[in-house]
Amino acid sequence: MFLTITTTGTPQRPATDLGFLLHKHPEKAQAFSTSYGTAHVLYPEADAERCTAALLLEVDAVALVRRGKGKGRGGAPDAALAQYVNDRPYAASSLLAVALSGVFSSAMKGVCNARPELPAAARPLRIEVPALPARGGPDLVRKLFEPLGWTVTAEPVPLDTEFPQWGDSRYVRLELESADRTLAEALRHLYVLLPVLDDAKHYWVSPDEVDKLLRAGEGWLPGHPEQQLITSRYLSRRWSLTRQATERLELVRLAEADDSEVEEIDNAVGAETETEERPTPLAVQRREAITTALKASGAARVLDLGCGQGQLVQTLLKDPAFTEIVGLDVSMRALTIASRRLKLDRMGERQAARVKLLQGSLAYTDQRLKGYDAAVLSEVIEHLDLPRLPALEYTVFGAARPRTVLVTTPNVEYNVRWESLPAGHVRHGDHRFEWTRAQFRAWAEAVAERHGYAAEFVPVGPDDPEVGPPTQMAVFTLTTPKEAKAA
Repeated sequence: MFLTITTTGTPQRPATDLGFLLHKHPEKAQAFSTSYGTAHVLYPEADAERCTAALLLEVDAVALVRRGKGKGRGGAPDAALAQYVNDRPYAASSLLAVALSGVFSSAMKGVCNARPELPAAARPLRIEVPALPARGGPDLVRKLFEPLGWTVTAEPVPLDTEFPQWGDSRYVRLELESADRTLAEALRHLYVLLPVLDDAKHYWVSPDEVDKLLRAGEGWLPGHPEQQLITSRYLSRRWSLTRQATERLELVRLAEADDSEVEEIDNAVGAETETEERPTPLAVQRREAITTALKASGAARVLDLGCGQGQLVQTLLKDPAFTEIVGLDVSMRALTIASRRLKLDRMGERQAARVKLLQGSLAYTDQRLKGYDAAVLSEVIEHLDLPRLPALEYTVFGAARPRTVLVTTPNVEYNVRWESLPAGHVRHGDHRFEWTRAQFRAWAEAVAERHGYAAEFVPVGPDDPEVGPPTQMAVFTLTTPKEAKAA
C-alpha cells in the first residue's frame, strides 16, 4: 500500500516544514512495526519549494491470517486461499488507515512540540493514493471528499488494459488537492474515509470505534451530507453502534447551532432512569424451544447427545413429564462438570433414577442409545468436520432411530447482527462450519428422506425478516418404521 503527501512552500515558509509536522526527518528513511507488517516513511523529494512524504505499508499476509485466528474452519469454500491471495498488500484500506494513525499520531492530533505554531497553519496539500478500493465507484469518492473542500480526481483502474471490454475494476487512482488545508484535517479525513470506501474493517469493531469516529470526525462529520453512509460503513454496519454515533453527532450539531456545550443539550434525561429489562439469553431461548418441542412430541425418555456441561439435562430434570434423561458426551471433563452441576452425588434416589450420564462418540453406533422416545442434538453438528456427518447421521437416524430428533445449529446469515463478531468469523473457534438456512434445510431434508423421517423447521430467537433467526432448529418425526424401510 502506498500514499504520498505533497506540499509546496517558499524560502520564508519552506515546504520541508512537513517533516516537523509529521515528526519524521526528511533526510531519513524510517521503518515502523505494525500489527500487520512494516510501515516505511521516506521523502522522495524535500527542498524549500516542494516536499513529498511517502508512506509505504508492507503487509505480512501470514501475520494477517494469524491475527485473525478464531475464525474457525468455516466460511466460504475458498476462505483458506482467500486469506493469502487478496488485494490487502496493494490497495489502501483500514490497514493503511491504522498505519496512518500509528505512524503519524502526533500530526493527526495537531501536535508539534518543536514548532507549536505549525499545526494550525493551513498549507497547500496534494495527496495521492495509487490503488484505492472504492465500493460505489468514482462518484462516491467525489461525494465523500468534495464537501470537505478537496479537488478530487478519481480515475477508475481497468480490470485489464489488454481487454478494455472487461470494464473497470472497483479500484481508483485517487488525487486530492487543496490550496488551504491543515495537515491534521487531511489525515483525519483519510483515517475515516479510506475504510469507508473499502467498506470493510480488518479488526474487531468494538464500541470504542464510535469514540474514534467522533474524534477523527470532529469539525467536519456532523455536517457532512453523507454522514449516515460514512457512519454506517465505518462501524461495519453494526446498527446499534451506528445509532449511537448518529445520536451523538446530532447532539454535536445541535450544540454548534445553539453555540452551547453538548452537555447542556444532552440533559433531557436525569441521572436516575429506569433500567431496561435485559433480553433473554439465546441459550435460554434455545433450551425453552427444545423443551416445548419435546413436550409437543409426547416424549418421556430423552437423549441429550453432546450434552456438554449438562445445561439442557438440568432444564429437563425440572419437568416431571420427562421420566428418563440420558446425557452423552465424548468429553469426560464435560461430563464431570455436568455431574457437579446436577449435584448427582447429593440427588435423591427417585430423582437420580431419572438421569444418567454416559461417555461415548456419535461417530460410532451405540446399543445404549436405542429405545428412546426422542434425541436432541443441540449445537452439536457444527463441531464436527463435514466428512464425519454421515457417521453421526447413521448413529442417530439409522441405528438409534428415536421417534423424534431435534437438531439445532447456528444460522450463519444472522452473524451480521452480532456486534462483537468480526466479519467473516464463526461464533466459536471450534465450529467447523456454520450453515445458511438453505444449507441446513437441504441437509435435514436429505437425512429425513434417507431414514424415513419428516422434517419441519422452527426458528429459535428473534426471527429477523432479512437474515432469519440466530438459531435454526429441525424437528424430525419418524414416519417409516425401520422394518418397512428395509423391506
